[in-house]
Amino acid sequence: MHSSRKLARFLRPYRRWAVLAPLMMALEVAMDLMQPRLVQRIIDQGIAHSDFGLVVRTGAWMVGLALIGTAGGVLCGIYATLAGQGFGTDLRRALFGKIQALSFGDLDTLDTGALITRLTNDVTQVQQLVMTLLRIMVRAPLMMVGSLIMAILTSPTLSLLFLVLIPVVLTALIVITSRTYPLFSQAQRRLDALNTVMQENLAGVRVVKAFARATHERERFQGANDRLTDQNIAAVRTSALTMPAMGLTLNLGVVAALWLGGVQVGAGELRVGQVIAFINYLMQTLMSLMFVSMLIIQVSRAEASAQRVQEVLDREPTVTSPPDALRPPAVRGRVAFEDVTFRYDPDERDPVLKNVRFVAEPGQTVALLGATGAGKSSLVNLVPRFYDVSGGRVTLDGTDVRQLDEGALRGHVGVALQESVLFSGTIRDNIKYGRPDATDEEMVAVARMAQAHDFISHLPGGYDSVVGQRGVNLSGGQRQRLAIARALLPRPAVLILDDSTSAVDMRTEAHIQEALADQQPGQTRLIVAQRISTVLNADKILVLEDGMIAGEGTHDELLRSSPIYREIYESQMESGVMTHGGE
Repeated sequence: MHSSRKLARFLRPYRRWAVLAPLMMALEVAMDLMQPRLVQRIIDQGIAHSDFGLVVRTGAWMVGLALIGTAGGVLCGIYATLAGQGFGTDLRRALFGKIQALSFGDLDTLDTGALITRLTNDVTQVQQLVMTLLRIMVRAPLMMVGSLIMAILTSPTLSLLFLVLIPVVLTALIVITSRTYPLFSQAQRRLDALNTVMQENLAGVRVVKAFARATHERERFQGANDRLTDQNIAAVRTSALTMPAMGLTLNLGVVAALWLGGVQVGAGELRVGQVIAFINYLMQTLMSLMFVSMLIIQVSRAEASAQRVQEVLDREPTVTSPPDALRPPAVRGRVAFEDVTFRYDPDERDPVLKNVRFVAEPGQTVALLGATGAGKSSLVNLVPRFYDVSGGRVTLDGTDVRQLDEGALRGHVGVALQESVLFSGTIRDNIKYGRPDATDEEMVAVARMAQAHDFISHLPGGYDSVVGQRGVNLSGGQRQRLAIARALLPRPAVLILDDSTSAVDMRTEAHIQEALADQQPGQTRLIVAQRISTVLNADKILVLEDGMIAGEGTHDELLRSSPIYREIYESQMESGVMTHGGE
């Protein structure tokens, strides 16, 4: 219950409804507790003495009290829903906000499918618990205690039955609950796995069809689905023992009460109405215990979800702005790596980058070339502080990027990532994503620089054309050009192009580079590339190998001094990469 209690803070803004709901439920319980007494009065005083008027009057009281109780129950449901829905809304908002605040390193360790489950199913489980608690939290305990007291007042001797029945019920509840909690926790983890399979399949459905692997994917989904089903069945099967156990105990109690009560009625110690009233209170007490048992099972299920939600909420981003973070109003764009070492995981023995040292002066274009896995993307990700260095430092205009405000830093650094991610909406929305207040003229200008304006103009809706999910209705080259335009729109002092022209033909790529050089001459550019043609005109080329700079200089200098660069150049010349390309 620790995690559930921590999440209770999200109920504070709705404490008015959270207080009114139990009060209304208390009113309903009070009315319900009066009914058996009134039934006793009708039987023992009205029917026994043939007093029809007393029967009618008491019956009218029963109807009136029932209507009051119904009104209390309805109001309780309304107030519980208002509080529960508000709680769920705020919890989802906080959880989504926390995910947005996490750094790249944090997200690397959190599976997307698990995050989706926590945002949806887990939050819903906790929200339903809150609404249930506000309705039953008062009803079940009050009804149980109230019925027990009324039963004792009605017949102290018959009430001795509770000394046998209640321990039996409590023992069953404890045993069943202790077994269901781990089963429900495992069920949520298997739901994570199912969501991961679904997300991967839907995102890669074209690859699945291209390789005719639909049967394999169905089997993979079926496996995850069956494991989830089996786990849910195991959990529900265990919890399903509760109702039969409660029902058996209740029926045994009623039989015992009828037998003992009949004996006492025959001896003149009790009246029939008292026995009937006692049996009603007995049933209400044990039914309340059944509700408590159901509530405990729901609590155990929701606690598993609450623990998973709280795990994300408690997670502190590994990359945060310091309390005295600097917000430079202007940036020249000088980027320096000073003996930088970097590991994704502090426990890794071999760092991804080792003692990297270089400077990119304002207005310079610095290209990074190397084999896959050499550390090129890892290096440029340190500039906008997607990750923090493990050793050394990265500076922007002489200031360690760790001393800069995170938002301000990224406002001065534009990034077109390796994967050109587009969002549902229009092309206009996607280009203006990083700067929604930009004018249409500014948007068109960066689209021209990215060589995207022409193909956008030929679309039926132009800039208002709708982008399909993840940009599926655009080619890879078109998506990359839109991503470059999006990175250019904020006019960053430093522009990072992380292999973001790999799907663009070389002529278009050359036009993009010319436009950037002509229209943004003071901008510092870090370009990750696979093709030599991309880096030919760079002011400086860094050749990376095994996380270290193995060569530095211009194209001509590296041809003379770097065997690695020369090997890459010659292999691409022979394969025709230098003269061919396209979308």
